[in-house]
Amino acid sequence: MHFLFVIDPLPALKAWKDSSVAVMRSLAAQGHEFSFATMGDLYIQEGRVRVAATAMRLRADADWHGHDWWTQDVAPRECALADFDGVLMRKDPPFDMEYVYATHLFDYAAAQGARVFNAGSAIRNHPEKLAITEFPQYTAPTLVSRDMARLRAFQAQYGDVIVKPLDGMGGSGIFRLRPDEPNLGSILEALTEMGQRTIMAQRYIPEIRDGDKRILIIGGEPVPYALARVPLQGETRGNLAAGGRGRAQPLSARDLELAQAVGERLAGRGLLLIGLDVIGDYITEINVTSPTCFVEITEQTGFDVAGRFVEALVHAVSAS
Repeated sequence: MHFLFVIDPLPALKAWKDSSVAVMRSLAAQGHEFSFATMGDLYIQEGRVRVAATAMRLRADADWHGHDWWTQDVAPRECALADFDGVLMRKDPPFDMEYVYATHLFDYAAAQGARVFNAGSAIRNHPEKLAITEFPQYTAPTLVSRDMARLRAFQAQYGDVIVKPLDGMGGSGIFRLRPDEPNLGSILEALTEMGQRTIMAQRYIPEIRDGDKRILIIGGEPVPYALARVPLQGETRGNLAAGGRGRAQPLSARDLELAQAVGERLAGRGLLLIGLDVIGDYITEINVTSPTCFVEITEQTGFDVAGRFVEALVHAVSAS
Protein backbone atom coordinates (compact mmCIF):
# COMPACT_ATOMS: atom_id res chain seq x y z
CA MET A 1 0.00 0.00 0.00
CA HIS A 2 0.99 3.63 -0.44
CA PHE A 3 0.31 6.07 2.39
CA LEU A 4 0.56 9.85 2.59
CA PHE A 5 1.77 11.60 5.74
CA VAL A 6 0.58 15.18 6.14
CA ILE A 7 3.22 16.30 8.57
CA ASP A 8 5.58 19.00 9.78
CA PRO A 9 8.72 19.57 7.68
CA LEU A 10 10.91 16.47 7.97
CA PRO A 11 14.08 18.28 9.16
CA ALA A 12 12.12 19.49 12.21
CA LEU A 13 11.31 15.95 13.36
CA LYS A 14 13.33 14.27 16.12
CA ALA A 15 13.44 10.98 14.27
CA TRP A 16 14.89 8.97 17.15
CA LYS A 17 11.76 9.55 19.25
CA ASP A 18 9.10 10.75 16.80
CA SER A 19 5.94 8.62 16.69
CA SER A 20 5.26 9.42 13.02
CA VAL A 21 8.75 8.23 12.08
CA ALA A 22 8.16 5.07 14.12
CA VAL A 23 5.05 4.43 12.03
CA MET A 24 7.07 5.03 8.85
CA ARG A 25 9.66 2.48 10.00
CA SER A 26 6.95 -0.09 10.71
CA LEU A 27 5.30 0.53 7.33
CA ALA A 28 8.64 0.18 5.54
CA ALA A 29 9.38 -3.07 7.39
CA GLN A 30 6.13 -4.48 6.03
CA GLY A 31 6.88 -3.41 2.46
CA HIS A 32 4.52 -0.44 2.25
CA GLU A 33 5.40 2.84 0.54
CA PHE A 34 4.78 6.38 1.72
CA SER A 35 5.02 10.00 0.69
CA PHE A 36 4.87 13.21 2.66
CA ALA A 37 3.34 16.66 2.32
CA THR A 38 2.76 19.68 4.52
CA MET A 39 -0.63 21.32 5.00
CA GLY A 40 0.43 23.98 2.52
CA ASP A 41 0.70 21.31 -0.17
CA LEU A 42 -3.04 20.58 -0.02
CA TYR A 43 -5.34 22.32 -2.50
CA ILE A 44 -8.60 22.06 -4.40
CA GLN A 45 -8.66 22.33 -8.18
CA GLU A 46 -11.69 21.74 -10.38
CA GLY A 47 -13.55 20.35 -7.39
CA ARG A 48 -10.96 17.70 -6.50
CA VAL A 49 -8.85 17.73 -3.34
CA ARG A 50 -5.27 17.35 -4.48
CA VAL A 51 -1.79 17.44 -3.01
CA ALA A 52 1.78 18.00 -4.07
CA ALA A 53 3.19 14.83 -2.46
CA THR A 54 6.84 13.83 -2.35
CA ALA A 55 7.79 10.16 -2.25
CA MET A 56 10.31 9.29 0.44
CA ARG A 57 12.31 6.31 1.66
CA LEU A 58 14.13 5.58 4.90
CA ARG A 59 17.88 5.21 4.61
CA ALA A 60 19.33 1.82 5.40
CA ASP A 61 22.12 3.57 7.31
CA ALA A 62 19.80 6.11 8.91
CA ASP A 63 21.18 8.46 11.54
CA TRP A 64 18.06 8.71 13.69
CA HIS A 65 19.65 11.36 15.91
CA GLY A 66 20.49 13.59 12.96
CA HIS A 67 18.91 14.76 9.71
CA ASP A 68 20.29 12.02 7.48
CA TRP A 69 17.56 9.43 7.93
CA TRP A 70 15.53 9.70 4.71
CA THR A 71 15.83 10.28 0.99
CA GLN A 72 13.14 11.77 -1.22
CA ASP A 73 12.24 12.31 -4.83
CA VAL A 74 13.50 15.55 -6.33
CA ALA A 75 10.08 16.77 -7.40
CA PRO A 76 6.65 16.27 -5.81
CA ARG A 77 3.86 14.46 -7.65
CA GLU A 78 0.55 16.25 -8.14
CA CYS A 79 -2.30 13.85 -7.43
CA ALA A 80 -5.65 13.46 -5.69
CA LEU A 81 -5.74 12.50 -2.01
CA ALA A 82 -8.00 9.64 -3.02
CA ASP A 83 -5.12 8.15 -5.05
CA PHE A 84 -3.42 7.03 -1.83
CA ASP A 85 -4.47 3.92 0.06
CA GLY A 86 -4.54 6.01 3.21
CA VAL A 87 -3.77 9.53 4.42
CA LEU A 88 -2.34 10.11 7.91
CA MET A 89 -2.85 13.55 9.43
CA ARG A 90 0.19 13.93 11.68
CA LYS A 91 0.68 17.69 11.73
CA ASP A 92 1.27 19.00 15.24
CA PRO A 93 -0.82 21.87 16.57
CA PRO A 94 -1.31 24.83 16.94
CA PHE A 95 -4.86 24.20 15.91
CA ASP A 96 -5.32 27.47 14.03
CA MET A 97 -7.61 28.33 11.14
CA GLU A 98 -5.21 26.78 8.62
CA TYR A 99 -5.55 23.55 10.56
CA VAL A 100 -9.33 23.89 10.47
CA TYR A 101 -9.27 24.48 6.71
CA ALA A 102 -7.16 21.33 6.30
CA THR A 103 -9.76 19.28 8.17
CA HIS A 104 -12.42 20.55 5.76
CA LEU A 105 -10.27 19.53 2.81
CA PHE A 106 -9.93 16.07 4.34
CA ASP A 107 -13.71 15.82 4.62
CA TYR A 108 -14.15 16.82 0.99
CA ALA A 109 -11.45 14.31 -0.01
CA ALA A 110 -13.19 11.57 1.99
CA ALA A 111 -16.37 12.21 -0.02
CA GLN A 112 -14.21 11.65 -3.12
CA GLY A 113 -12.94 8.30 -1.85
CA ALA A 114 -9.94 9.24 0.30
CA ARG A 115 -9.34 7.35 3.56
CA VAL A 116 -8.06 9.80 6.17
CA PHE A 117 -6.88 8.96 9.69
CA ASN A 118 -7.86 10.61 11.90
CA ALA A 119 -10.81 11.88 9.89
CA GLY A 120 -11.06 15.63 9.32
CA SER A 121 -14.45 16.03 10.97
CA ALA A 122 -13.35 13.88 13.91
CA ILE A 123 -10.30 16.06 14.55
CA ARG A 124 -12.34 19.22 14.21
CA ASN A 125 -15.21 18.02 16.40
CA HIS A 126 -13.04 16.79 19.26
CA PRO A 127 -10.88 19.72 20.41
CA GLU A 128 -8.36 18.19 22.73
CA LYS A 129 -9.15 20.17 25.87
CA LEU A 130 -12.91 20.46 25.37
CA ALA A 131 -13.52 16.84 24.38
CA ILE A 132 -13.24 15.74 28.01
CA THR A 133 -16.50 17.53 28.78
CA GLU A 134 -18.34 14.65 27.09
CA PHE A 135 -17.16 12.48 30.00
CA PRO A 136 -17.89 14.53 33.14
CA GLN A 137 -18.13 11.40 35.29
CA TYR A 138 -14.44 10.75 34.58
CA THR A 139 -13.03 14.27 35.01
CA ALA A 140 -12.08 16.49 37.92
CA PRO A 141 -14.27 19.60 38.41
CA THR A 142 -13.78 21.71 35.27
CA LEU A 143 -14.80 25.16 34.10
CA VAL A 144 -14.54 26.50 30.54
CA SER A 145 -15.03 30.25 30.43
CA ARG A 146 -13.50 33.64 29.69
CA ASP A 147 -15.48 35.44 32.37
CA MET A 148 -13.12 36.76 35.07
CA ALA A 149 -15.67 36.69 37.88
CA ARG A 150 -16.65 33.10 37.09
CA LEU A 151 -13.01 31.99 36.92
CA ARG A 152 -12.23 33.72 40.22
CA ALA A 153 -15.25 32.07 41.85
CA PHE A 154 -14.10 28.64 40.61
CA GLN A 155 -10.64 29.23 42.06
CA ALA A 156 -12.15 30.38 45.34
CA GLN A 157 -14.36 27.29 45.51
CA TYR A 158 -11.60 24.72 44.91
CA GLY A 159 -8.62 26.65 46.24
CA ASP A 160 -5.97 24.94 44.15
CA VAL A 161 -6.64 24.92 40.40
CA ILE A 162 -4.91 24.60 37.05
CA VAL A 163 -5.68 27.08 34.28
CA LYS A 164 -4.64 26.65 30.66
CA PRO A 165 -5.41 27.87 27.13
CA LEU A 166 -7.60 25.66 24.97
CA ASP A 167 -5.16 25.57 22.05
CA GLY A 168 -1.83 24.93 23.80
CA MET A 169 0.40 21.86 23.55
CA GLY A 170 3.45 20.52 25.34
CA GLY A 171 2.42 22.19 28.60
CA SER A 172 2.61 25.73 27.25
CA GLY A 173 0.56 28.36 29.05
CA ILE A 174 -0.36 26.15 32.03
CA PHE A 175 -0.49 27.81 35.47
CA ARG A 176 -1.23 26.47 38.93
CA LEU A 177 -3.24 28.87 41.08
CA ARG A 178 -2.96 28.17 44.80
CA PRO A 179 -5.31 29.75 47.36
CA ASP A 180 -2.82 32.52 48.15
CA GLU A 181 -1.76 33.23 44.55
CA PRO A 182 -0.76 36.93 44.54
CA ASN A 183 -0.81 37.16 40.73
CA LEU A 184 -4.27 35.65 40.23
CA GLY A 185 -5.68 38.67 38.43
CA SER A 186 -2.64 39.14 36.20
CA ILE A 187 -2.54 35.47 35.19
CA LEU A 188 -6.25 35.36 34.34
CA GLU A 189 -6.02 38.63 32.44
CA ALA A 190 -3.06 37.36 30.42
CA LEU A 191 -4.57 33.94 29.63
CA THR A 192 -8.00 35.32 28.74
CA GLU A 193 -6.55 38.38 26.98
CA MET A 194 -8.64 40.59 29.23
CA GLY A 195 -11.73 38.43 28.93
CA GLN A 196 -11.59 37.95 25.15
CA ARG A 197 -10.23 34.41 25.08
CA THR A 198 -11.83 31.28 26.56
CA ILE A 199 -9.68 29.11 28.82
CA MET A 200 -10.07 25.99 30.95
CA ALA A 201 -9.79 25.73 34.73
CA GLN A 202 -9.59 22.38 36.53
CA ARG A 203 -9.29 21.44 40.17
CA TYR A 204 -5.66 20.59 40.84
CA ILE A 205 -5.01 16.84 40.96
CA PRO A 206 -2.13 16.15 43.40
CA GLU A 207 -1.46 12.75 41.82
CA ILE A 208 0.43 14.65 39.12
CA ARG A 209 3.47 13.87 41.26
CA ASP A 210 3.12 10.26 40.03
CA GLY A 211 2.92 11.39 36.43
CA ASP A 212 0.58 12.64 33.71
CA LYS A 213 -0.24 9.32 32.04
CA ARG A 214 -0.52 9.09 28.26
CA ILE A 215 -2.74 6.16 27.32
CA LEU A 216 -2.91 5.28 23.63
CA ILE A 217 -6.14 3.91 22.16
CA ILE A 218 -5.81 2.31 18.72
CA GLY A 219 -8.91 1.21 16.86
CA GLY A 220 -10.90 1.54 20.07
CA GLU A 221 -8.55 -0.76 22.03
CA PRO A 222 -6.15 0.57 24.70
CA VAL A 223 -2.44 -0.18 24.43
CA PRO A 224 -1.70 -2.14 27.64
CA TYR A 225 0.99 0.30 28.79
CA ALA A 226 0.86 4.01 29.58
CA LEU A 227 3.69 6.51 29.64
CA ALA A 228 3.64 8.37 32.95
CA ARG A 229 5.28 11.74 32.36
CA VAL A 230 6.65 12.66 35.76
CA PRO A 231 7.27 16.38 36.41
CA LEU A 232 10.66 17.77 37.29
CA GLN A 233 11.16 18.72 40.92
CA GLY A 234 9.25 21.95 41.54
CA GLU A 235 7.26 21.67 38.29
CA THR A 236 3.51 21.32 37.86
CA ARG A 237 3.63 20.04 34.28
CA GLY A 238 4.56 16.50 33.37
CA ASN A 239 4.80 17.10 29.61
CA LEU A 240 7.98 15.76 28.05
CA ALA A 241 8.36 19.08 26.23
CA ALA A 242 8.42 20.76 29.67
CA GLY A 243 11.17 18.47 30.96
CA GLY A 244 9.03 15.65 32.31
CA ARG A 245 10.55 12.17 32.61
CA GLY A 246 8.71 9.40 30.78
CA ARG A 247 8.15 6.14 32.68
CA ALA A 248 6.23 3.33 30.97
CA GLN A 249 3.95 1.28 33.20
CA PRO A 250 1.07 -1.20 32.84
CA LEU A 251 -2.44 0.24 32.82
CA SER A 252 -4.16 0.16 36.19
CA ALA A 253 -7.72 -1.10 36.49
CA ARG A 254 -8.92 2.52 36.56
CA ASP A 255 -6.77 3.44 33.53
CA LEU A 256 -8.32 0.57 31.61
CA GLU A 257 -11.83 1.59 32.65
CA LEU A 258 -11.29 5.14 31.41
CA ALA A 259 -9.63 4.06 28.16
CA GLN A 260 -12.32 1.53 27.32
CA ALA A 261 -15.09 4.04 28.01
CA VAL A 262 -13.50 6.63 25.72
CA GLY A 263 -12.44 4.12 23.07
CA GLU A 264 -15.84 2.49 22.81
CA ARG A 265 -17.57 5.82 22.31
CA LEU A 266 -15.11 7.63 20.06
CA ALA A 267 -13.54 4.97 17.83
CA GLY A 268 -16.60 4.85 15.59
CA ARG A 269 -16.36 8.58 14.89
CA GLY A 270 -13.32 8.35 12.63
CA LEU A 271 -10.71 8.38 15.41
CA LEU A 272 -8.34 5.51 14.71
CA LEU A 273 -5.79 6.88 17.20
CA ILE A 274 -6.49 8.64 20.50
CA GLY A 275 -4.04 9.82 23.13
CA LEU A 276 -5.79 9.92 26.48
CA ASP A 277 -4.18 11.99 29.24
CA VAL A 278 -4.94 10.80 32.76
CA ILE A 279 -3.79 12.18 36.11
CA GLY A 280 -4.66 9.99 39.06
CA ASP A 281 -8.17 8.74 38.37
CA TYR A 282 -9.21 11.57 36.05
CA ILE A 283 -9.13 12.27 32.33
CA THR A 284 -7.56 15.68 31.64
CA GLU A 285 -7.28 15.72 27.82
CA ILE A 286 -8.28 13.65 24.79
CA ASN A 287 -5.63 14.12 22.09
CA VAL A 288 -6.65 13.38 18.50
CA THR A 289 -4.40 15.50 16.28
CA SER A 290 -1.03 13.72 16.43
CA PRO A 291 -0.78 11.63 19.62
CA THR A 292 2.76 10.63 20.56
CA CYS A 293 4.74 8.45 23.02
CA PHE A 294 4.96 5.41 20.70
CA VAL A 295 8.73 5.14 20.95
CA GLU A 296 9.06 5.62 24.70
CA ILE A 297 6.50 2.90 25.46
CA THR A 298 8.05 0.49 22.97
CA GLU A 299 11.61 1.00 24.17
CA GLN A 300 10.72 0.49 27.82
CA THR A 301 8.25 -2.41 27.51
CA GLY A 302 8.94 -4.16 24.22
CA PHE A 303 5.33 -3.65 23.14
CA ASP A 304 5.42 -2.60 19.47
CA VAL A 305 3.05 0.38 19.49
CA ALA A 306 3.83 1.45 15.93
CA GLY A 307 3.31 -2.12 14.75
CA ARG A 308 -0.06 -2.25 16.49
CA PHE A 309 -1.03 1.04 14.85
CA VAL A 310 0.02 -0.10 11.38
CA GLU A 311 -1.96 -3.31 11.85
CA ALA A 312 -5.06 -1.28 12.72
CA LEU A 313 -4.39 1.17 9.87
CA VAL A 314 -4.10 -1.55 7.23
CA HIS A 315 -7.23 -3.23 8.59
CA ALA A 316 -9.17 0.06 8.49
CA VAL A 317 -8.06 0.73 4.92
CA SER A 318 -8.92 -2.79 3.78
CA ALA A 319 -12.32 -2.65 5.44
CA SER A 320 -13.34 0.68 3.87
